[in-house]
Amino acid sequence: MSNPWLFLLAATTLIAIPGPNHLYIVTRSVADGRRAGIVSALGVECATLLHVGLAAAGLSALIAASATAFAVLRYAGAAYLVYLAVRTLRSRESLDEVRVAPAPLRRVFLDGLLVNLFNPKVVLFFLAFLPQFVDRGAGAVPLQIAVMGLTVGAIGLVSDVVYAVAAGSIGGWLRARPVFRRRQRYATGLIYLGLGAVAAFAAPSARTR
Repeated sequence: MSNPWLFLLAATTLIAIPGPNHLYIVTRSVADGRRAGIVSALGVECATLLHVGLAAAGLSALIAASATAFAVLRYAGAAYLVYLAVRTLRSRESLDEVRVAPAPLRRVFLDGLLVNLFNPKVVLFFLAFLPQFVDRGAGAVPLQIAVMGLTVGAIGLVSDVVYAVAAGSIGGWLRARPVFRRRQRYATGLIYLGLGAVAAFAAPSARTR
């Protein structure tokens, strides 16, 4: 790896800036609580590990180079976010309940995993960012990409958890208010729809995290 300190600085700066993953995790934390937000973050970063494996194996480059493969990934991600929006909007929680039951943590983890796994911007992120720090004279390129990708995943997890904890604390205060409970699923559903639109129109220059 060339200039590891510059890589760490650049990676931390890029990841700390709020992006689609952060918005998804914050939405989940506000809607279902701090634990759900943290579990969602774990799902998101487990998908990052899968993207790291694809990048190290060179498969991410093939996906990005193939218009058909990239379109399938892009629309699959958008479709899943739209599904989450529809599922949220169609939920029938009683507005008289003091607290709406949160989604099962297993489903929360799977949602986070699939949302990030089908995020074409993550593929573009690894292709555009990591190769800038590869030192071809320092050993196997796939190994360098794997190490950098794992570092990005670790930084991302810390960032995601910070957002989840902060949003969960705010969400606890909001969920205690009847007005918020009445409008919660509509706000959450609309955010998912917005993220789906972002995924559908993904472009190489778009924000990745």
